[in-house]
Amino acid sequence: MHELGVVFHILDTLERVAAENQVERISAVTLELGEVSTVIPRYLSNCWKWASEKSDLVRGAALTIETIPAVTYCQDCGREYRTVAHGRTCPYCGSGSTYLLWGNEFMIKEIEVPQEEPVWTR
Repeated sequence: MHELGVVFHILDTLERVAAENQVERISAVTLELGEVSTVIPRYLSNCWKWASEKSDLVRGAALTIETIPAVTYCQDCGREYRTVAHGRTCPYCGSGSTYLLWGNEFMIKEIEVPQEEPVWTR
């Protein structure tokens, strides 16, 4: 299960971004995860729950995973198709001259920080 290593990489990135922006707490993180990225969302979520509790920066932070559909392009007929349903063989012309356009990404899309409570002065 490489998802734990992925979570550690995410935490390292969050710590660096937080330090650069003087952020002490993160309340939520949204990830974009390609459909064929080799990362299993359920395992990633379980690893996040465990690892995030070990960090003051993200303890209790919500994790949202948005899936990016995998799309492949056929060089012979010029059409695009859903990768998972058809693999490397174009469903329109049967060609194997194809390449993945998107769907293997893995990136942090959004980091949320808790809003500070207003300080009331008289």
